[in-house]
Amino acid sequence: MRGLVGQRPALRCKDGTIKHLLGRANSSGEYGAKPAYRVLVFAACALGAISAVAQQSVRLPSAPATQAGTNPGASAENASVAVEITLTDAIDRAKKLSPTLAAALASAKTAAEATVQARAAILPNVLGIGQYLYTEGNGTLSARFIANNGVHEYTAQTDVHQALSAPLLLEYRRSALLRAVGRDQATMAERGLLVTVVQAYATLYGADAKLKTSQDTLRAAQNFLTITKERQENGDAAYADVLKARIQADDAQSAVDDATLARELARVELALLIFANVNQPYTLVDDPSRVLTLPPMAEAQAEADTSNPDLDAAKRSEAAARKELNAARAGYFPALSFDYLYGIDANQFATYGYSQSTYEGFGRRRVQNLGYSVLGSLNLPIFTWGATQSKVKDAKSAEDVARMDLGFARRQAAGDFEEYYAAAQTAQRDVATRRQAVADAIESRKLTLLQYKAGAATALEVVTAESDVDTESAALYDAITRYATAVANLATLTGKL
Repeated sequence: MRGLVGQRPALRCKDGTIKHLLGRANSSGEYGAKPAYRVLVFAACALGAISAVAQQSVRLPSAPATQAGTNPGASAENASVAVEITLTDAIDRAKKLSPTLAAALASAKTAAEATVQARAAILPNVLGIGQYLYTEGNGTLSARFIANNGVHEYTAQTDVHQALSAPLLLEYRRSALLRAVGRDQATMAERGLLVTVVQAYATLYGADAKLKTSQDTLRAAQNFLTITKERQENGDAAYADVLKARIQADDAQSAVDDATLARELARVELALLIFANVNQPYTLVDDPSRVLTLPPMAEAQAEADTSNPDLDAAKRSEAAARKELNAARAGYFPALSFDYLYGIDANQFATYGYSQSTYEGFGRRRVQNLGYSVLGSLNLPIFTWGATQSKVKDAKSAEDVARMDLGFARRQAAGDFEEYYAAAQTAQRDVATRRQAVADAIESRKLTLLQYKAGAATALEVVTAESDVDTESAALYDAITRYATAVANLATLTGKL
């Protein structure tokens, strides 16, 4: 950077150089009498200096670019540093990366735009009309075709169109209901994603804990194997105790391998949901059983009655089906439309023209081309080959299905609430019970090993105590996963996690 800034322009013309060039020209006598030569000398020096400065200004940013290049993707997460992830962080990240949620949101936006289009159909629309019509002449002022008004006809008008149609109005109301259904479906997709993330988070939390427990069990088994060997060498234990301890150590090693694999699978499953780079290292912060709380049943029931998007979508879909049926029946009634046109429709493309015939002996006179006209239409359906009746039948069938779906959604909402709340209560009690059981199993393993050292317990009792720790620990973390999943499922009805 310093070398680039300190360089002088290579083609800069100093005062001595200019004098030398001018003196040489004067001494030779070739250009002394030509002032243009002096102008060329000064211009050449100026161009050289400008060229050097331009080259220097282009090269100057290269140093900062090199420095920026040493830290590519500075705003992105460092793939070598583990990221601490809370349950809330995991849910927020998953919302940004979920294709299912993105598709649901896109469908909701599509439904909203359909409402805009349906509303536009019932509001006045303004159109611009431009047309030129040429008809072959017949030697008179009129054209050869009597339907046309002349050889040249120009139309430039603004048309304000208003349609008064019951089907269009009912379609707009139906589209407004479907827009709300789209929002409900997006909410359902978001809450379904919440369940997936919470379950994956709890599964990984349990897999981490199970791996640590299996590693502790492996160390305890290896310690027990060392003790049995020492006691067997001292004649205080049989060789059968050594075999039991060795089998226990081998089983513990296999359990560590299985737990490591399960932990990696759970890590990848959650990483797919919350990271763009699945290999991003991360650690979990929250214990799902402690950050997720089960609300009182009455409070949860009140929230479920007012915040269930599945039930709301079923209600609005049934209402939309009724609107569709009414719109189909409205096809039997007439439809009105009005048009207000303002502009020109004349033989000259101008606001003023001349008449094509004489008037009371006078010649062609100047007339106003600019004006307006009003058109009203009444369309009365008389015979449609049963098309309207068929639409009514289709809409009636759709309404019957929507009504049945609504009834099932109400029953399912009540059943799901009872199921999810009962599952959460049972898992909550199980978590508390298993925590105490794990603490008791760890203490029992410690005491049994001391008894074995004192000769008051058998090797089988030690092996059993170690197995109890593994069993109770696995049961505890499975209960935590069930509890977190049940609370998340309940949140799909209440909207609160």
